[in-house]
Amino acid sequence: MSYKIQITAPVNRTATIASKVVASREKRDFYGFRNRKAVLPVIQVPIDLPVYRMENFRTFTDQRDYIANEGKDSHYFSAGQESEEVQQVQHQLLHRLALKGKADSVVPVSDVLETDGQREPLLITSSGVVVNGNRRLAALRELYGQGSKFSHFSHIDVMVLPPDATVEEIVDIEANLQAAPETKLAYDWIGEAQLINRLINLGRTPKQVAVQLHRKERDIKYAIQTLAEADLYLKEAPGTSGSYSDIREDAEQLFGDLPKLLEGKSESMKEASRVIAWTLYQNKGRLEGRLYDYNDAIGALADDVLDRVADELGIATEDGGDDADAECSGDFAVDLGSEPQTTNFSGVIEALKAPENDAAIEALIEATQTVIQLDKGQKSGSAALKSVQQAHTKLASVDISRADKTTLPKIAKQLEAIKVVVRDMEMKLAKLRY
Repeated sequence: MSYKIQITAPVNRTATIASKVVASREKRDFYGFRNRKAVLPVIQVPIDLPVYRMENFRTFTDQRDYIANEGKDSHYFSAGQESEEVQQVQHQLLHRLALKGKADSVVPVSDVLETDGQREPLLITSSGVVVNGNRRLAALRELYGQGSKFSHFSHIDVMVLPPDATVEEIVDIEANLQAAPETKLAYDWIGEAQLINRLINLGRTPKQVAVQLHRKERDIKYAIQTLAEADLYLKEAPGTSGSYSDIREDAEQLFGDLPKLLEGKSESMKEASRVIAWTLYQNKGRLEGRLYDYNDAIGALADDVLDRVADELGIATEDGGDDADAECSGDFAVDLGSEPQTTNFSGVIEALKAPENDAAIEALIEATQTVIQLDKGQKSGSAALKSVQQAHTKLASVDISRADKTTLPKIAKQLEAIKVVVRDMEMKLAKLRY
């Protein structure tokens, strides 16, 4: 970066802009302000006069990442609009965006300005804060800093909002411009959700925001819920840096699906399902297929998944009852016909959240893949076969020679109970076959 930010004091900026507005003979129509056409003065100002607006939802994610990576205060940007240091950082973030294009539909801002010069004025407040055109300003400043070839960028064209424009109206301008049907570099999903949240916090209903952004109301609600789940993940999930860069590219669908997958669950089961989702997301490279394919393991089949993980790790999940009665009764330990017992999966959640939890992760991945396969089998009519295959695999893996001698009588009783179940199944199978 060759351009160095130097801030003009706010009172001097305001005075310079006011004097130029009075002398201006050029006006332009602007349609994003106060829901009607506004006729705004156009003036020329030195390129170093305007300041970047920090409440910029296009750069929100980059700002959060910078704060996390550099250990800055959470208000570093919002409180730093008049700080040369913060303005310099914002300049770097904006110039990086100005160099970006999108597929074949968006030419990088910097390339357009280098070839064609400034074609449209920036939009600024009466105190010189850039409301629209922050990326363009960053690109113009970098080009100007390259030397005489771009010396004509020493002054730039700006449209000026009236002095009584409010903070709320400025947020509306950004929202209205983002909603305009133009080809421009889109916000990432986090920045867009933050803009929607800001509008909701201004007292708008989801329906009103949907109308303003030319969206459907359900899309607005989806964005709000998605962001809430993403923020919860960054705050509570183990192994995260707390930075939006962790989830920027590929997590929108997961966090968007979670509210529906959690619907109707108790608070404790919501927590458990979230931990399943978070663990699978962090280990998606170890899964077969797409993460989306495991939605049922997070939602409707979560209890089964957690039971299997608990069994694999030897974690107790029952809130009450006497296991010894079942063990000594001669019955098969898995009760296939009774009502579900009250379970507590806090031990499983704790194991999955533990720093050294590879065994728990492996157990979870195996459990999720098993329940998904079994569920598909039930829908295809092959559930019985898959269950028998799984039982066989489990039994074949048991090494009796390593069992504690005190457990041998109980093992013998369990095997007798298994024989009873097998004989019963064989009788039913014979009737079906013949």
